[in-house]
Amino acid sequence: MKIVQLVGARPQFVKLAPLSRVIREAGHEELIVHSGQHYDIQMNEVFFRDMEIPPPDFNLSVGSGSQASQTGEILSLIEPILIKQKPDLVIVYGDTNTTLAGALAAAKLGIKTAHVEACLRSFNRSMPEEINRIVTDHISDLLLAPTDKAVDNAKREGLSEKCRLVGDIMVDSLAFGIAKARRESKVLKELKLTPEEGYFLLTLHRPYNVDDPHKLGHILSSLDTLDTKIIFPVHPRTHKILQAMPTRQFKNIHPVAPQAYLDFLMLMDNCDMMLSDSGGIQKEAYILSKRCVTLRPETEWVETVESGWNLLLDPDNPGFPHAINDFQKPVTHPEIFGKDVAIAMLKELNELVDR
Repeated sequence: MKIVQLVGARPQFVKLAPLSRVIREAGHEELIVHSGQHYDIQMNEVFFRDMEIPPPDFNLSVGSGSQASQTGEILSLIEPILIKQKPDLVIVYGDTNTTLAGALAAAKLGIKTAHVEACLRSFNRSMPEEINRIVTDHISDLLLAPTDKAVDNAKREGLSEKCRLVGDIMVDSLAFGIAKARRESKVLKELKLTPEEGYFLLTLHRPYNVDDPHKLGHILSSLDTLDTKIIFPVHPRTHKILQAMPTRQFKNIHPVAPQAYLDFLMLMDNCDMMLSDSGGIQKEAYILSKRCVTLRPETEWVETVESGWNLLLDPDNPGFPHAINDFQKPVTHPEIFGKDVAIAMLKELNELVDR
């Protein structure tokens, strides 16, 4: 079987890593295509070495752009690769413009397509990611769903016949990454952190939280009132806005450079709580048994909220940030994301190609 895996950002490479390993171990031919949708200073040889995956066979180097121009450029660049390589299967991940463009290109060429992390819904169509998810699910041949809620979404949209519950690939990714981070990362020493001292870990990158300097200032100044050290690896998007803001001095927030993957995992592994507007971090925090405060009004990962481990807290909410102090760790931690996920996915991929 010849497989093309299409990804566009570091989080998607993290998801690709365990599936790539089992695909190659099974003797299948794999080609990795990186769209270059997200420029990431940590997307380098060290990253691929840490995750033990080969570097991309193709790099489209698309870069930033509007939703339409970026999607269109990826679509036009991936099509000739697929025509020449003639894969049996294309695999796309998540909810980016790369995801949508890859699924569209494969579908138009009649190539079977599998969507990893399928059928998630935030039910907020103002988010470009929500549109990408919906369209990708409807044109893909196999939907690899991470949770029961995702399966319910598939049923509601008439997609049950091609949806399979396999669990979340990040379970495998994190098990591998955390073990390696604990052996190799020196970030705690470099940042002079100790688990005994305690700290929160903050990430911000959503446009509605960081593009408006006033909104970003409100979030940071409010969080700074919490009586806890907050480590804040600053996303490049957020850094640009911070640079344009009047100088701000924080008592508890400690901005640091973006972290390499294993270092960031080490910071997560030792923090008391995650504060983030990311989708993936909500899930990673849950898998690592960390409380997470999601700085958004909605989430795709409703299971984490229902379990009590994830608190949805809109920064515009009057309870922000004070509700964070009352957020306690739940007593139970159900296994909601599965195990040995890459192996389950490969079984479904084999059956798809054999049909």
